[in-house]
Amino acid sequence: MISMKRWRLFVILMVVVLILAACAPAAAPAEEAAPAEEAAPAEEAAPAEEMEEMEAPTELNVAAILTTGLDNAWDATFIESFKRVQAESPHGLQINDIDFTEGVWGDQAKVVLEEYAKTGKYDIIWSNSAFSDEVEQLHSKYPDILWVTVGSGNRVVGGNSIWIFNHIHECGYLQGILAGSLTETNTLGIVGSYPAEDVNDVINAWINGAKSVNPDIQTKVTFIESWYDPPKALEAANAQIIAGVDQMYMMMETFEPCVENDIGCYAKYIDYNFAAPDNVISSAMMYVDPGINFVIDRWYTHMTTGEPYPEETDTVWFTMAEGHCDLSPYHATEGDIPQEVKDLVEETRQQILDGTYTVELDVSVPVSD
Repeated sequence: MISMKRWRLFVILMVVVLILAACAPAAAPAEEAAPAEEAAPAEEAAPAEEMEEMEAPTELNVAAILTTGLDNAWDATFIESFKRVQAESPHGLQINDIDFTEGVWGDQAKVVLEEYAKTGKYDIIWSNSAFSDEVEQLHSKYPDILWVTVGSGNRVVGGNSIWIFNHIHECGYLQGILAGSLTETNTLGIVGSYPAEDVNDVINAWINGAKSVNPDIQTKVTFIESWYDPPKALEAANAQIIAGVDQMYMMMETFEPCVENDIGCYAKYIDYNFAAPDNVISSAMMYVDPGINFVIDRWYTHMTTGEPYPEETDTVWFTMAEGHCDLSPYHATEGDIPQEVKDLVEETRQQILDGTYTVELDVSVPVSD
C-alpha cells in the first residue's frame, strides 16, 4: 500500500509539472529582446546621414536670360555686378562664369530656361526681365533650382523663386537737385521707354528732387513705347527742346540732342559721360551686387539647412545705403556746377545714406505739367 501511494504521488507531481510547463509564457524572451531592437544602430545613424546630405556646397553655377545683350546698360550692369560678386566668393564658393542667352521671349524663352534646367548643372537661373510667366511653369518642376525674375512686368510666383526690383530712385532724386538748380528755363524734359515701374520711379524722384530746390519747375514727359529706338528718341528729345527744355533725363541712351543743342543731360545704370563729355552732367550708377548676394545667400541657406525657401509675398529691392546705386563723377562738367549746388547734393546724399532722409518711392505714371 505504501509503495502504491508513493507511485500515485509521483504521477500527480509529474502531471502538475507538465501542466505548469505548458502554461509558461513563451514570449518572454522576445519581450526581453525588444529594447535591443528599439536601439538599432540604423535608427541612431539617421541624423548622421542627414548631416552628410546638408554638407555645405563649395561651387555655384548660374545661368541667365538677358534682354538684348551687353550693349544694353541694364544687362551690362548685371554682368559687371556678377563678376564683382564672383571675385568676392561669398561663403567661400567657387562661382563659375555665368552662362547666358540674350534676346529671347515668350515660348522661346521658356525653351531656353528649361534647357538650362534639364542639364542639372545650374543652381540658380536668373531671368533679367519680365519672365514670371515662364518661371511659373517651370519652378515647381525643378525644385532644386532657385529662379529669379527682375523688374517690372513680373509677379510673385512663390516657392523656389524670387522677384527683384532695381529701384534707383534715390539717385534720381539727387540728379533732380542738379537739374532744378541748373535750369535757366525752368523746363525739364524726360524721354523714357515705357511707363514701367522701374522707369516711373526714377522719373518721379528726379522731378521731386528738382522741385525741392525750384518749385517753379515745369516738366515734359514722353514715352516712346520702345526699349530701344534711337530715331524715335531723337524725335521726342528735339520736340521737347523746341518747347524750352534745357535739362533732360535721357533714358534712351541717345545723347546727340544734348550735344547738338548744348543742354544738360542725365543718364542711368552706367556712367554715360563718355557719350557726351560736356553735356552728361550725372549718371545714376546701378549696382546689382546686393541683389545677387541676396539670391546666393538664400540658395546657400537652403542648401545647408534643408529648410524650404521662404514664401515671398512681395518684391525684393535694395536701397542706396545698401549699395544699390550712387552718382557718377561730374567729370568735365564739374566746373559748370556751382559749389553750393554740389554741396547740397552731397549733403542730401549723406542724409540718404545715414537714414535721416527718405526719398519717396513713387511708381505712378508721370505726366507732363
